[in-house]
Amino acid sequence: PVFPRILGHEAGGIVESVGEGVTELVPGDHVLPVFTGECKDCAHCKSEESNLCDLLRINVDRGVMIGDGQSRFTISGKPIFHFVGTSTFSEYTVIHVGCLAKINPSAPLDKVCVLSCGISTGLGATLNVAKPKKGSTVAIFGLGAVGLAAMEGAKMAGAARIIGVDLNPAKYEQ
Repeated sequence: PVFPRILGHEAGGIVESVGEGVTELVPGDHVLPVFTGECKDCAHCKSEESNLCDLLRINVDRGVMIGDGQSRFTISGKPIFHFVGTSTFSEYTVIHVGCLAKINPSAPLDKVCVLSCGISTGLGATLNVAKPKKGSTVAIFGLGAVGLAAMEGAKMAGAARIIGVDLNPAKYEQ
């Protein structure tokens, strides 16, 4: 939709600085970005049934910060646009505080980074949306991070039989 932009949405990082009015985080905090953030004020954020925040829901068309409609990235004086509010394929990024989850600083960032999308998406979709019944049979299509997390969710829910389907023969042993 808008280019050029810095892609990426799954990562782990350390807060270097915070903007005006941010009180939830301080420099040095360890965080995971989430592209479907929470403003904590809208009806969706206050609901137990939805996380589609009116302000911070995923929007691939938006390439700027919500507060002022401007990009925080430039090259040769020209804007480089944001991607789903995270732009993690960079050494540094700027993210709305509502799209960050503070984590334990002893958690290794190179391992827990998959929690910012793959694990939370697969596990969450299985337990909160599909809600398989104990003893049921579940089929999972695609055995990447999301699929494997969905598989774990099915196991946690008590599925009796879990069928993994993936066209990549390298994943057969997994």
